Amino acid sequence: MTLYLWIKTFHLLFVIAWMASVFYLPRILVNIAEAGNDATVRARLVLMGRRLYKFGHNMFGLAIVLGAILWLGYRFIPDFPTMVGGGKWLHAKLGLVVLILAHYIVAGRWLKGVDKGRALPSSRALRFFNEIPVLLLVGVLWLVLAKPF
Repeated sequence: MTLYLWIKTFHLLFVIAWMASVFYLPRILVNIAEAGNDATVRARLVLMGRRLYKFGHNMFGLAIVLGAILWLGYRFIPDFPTMVGGGKWLHAKLGLVVLILAHYIVAGRWLKGVDKGRALPSSRALRFFNEIPVLLLVGVLWLVLAKPF
C-alpha cells in the first residue's frame, strides 16, 4: 500500500505541473498576440513558450506512466490496489484528459506557427481558449472525487 501511495503522490505532482503548463501556455500566446511588432518581446515570449511546452510534455509523460501503473499495477505488483472494475467514471475522466491534451497540442502548434510567421487568433479569442482547460479540469476533478458511475 505504501508503494501505491508514493506512486499516486508523484502522479498528482506531475499532473499539477502539467496543468500549470496547460494554463500558462495560452497566456503566453495572448501576450504574443498583444506584443504587436516588437520583435524582442515576441522572441522572448516564444522562447518562454517553447521551454514551457517541452516542460509540459515531460510532465505529461511522467503523469501518464504513473497513471498507467496506478491503473494496471495490480497485474505486476503484488498486493497493489486495483482501479479496474471501478466504473465508467475512469473512462470519462480519461476522455476529458484527452481533450485537455488536444487543447495543449493546439496551443503548441500555434506557438510553433508564430516562429514560421503565421498569425495567431485575436487576443480575445485566445483568452476564451485559455478558459477551456479550466472547465475540463473541473469535470476531471468531479469524476475522480464523486465517481458517479
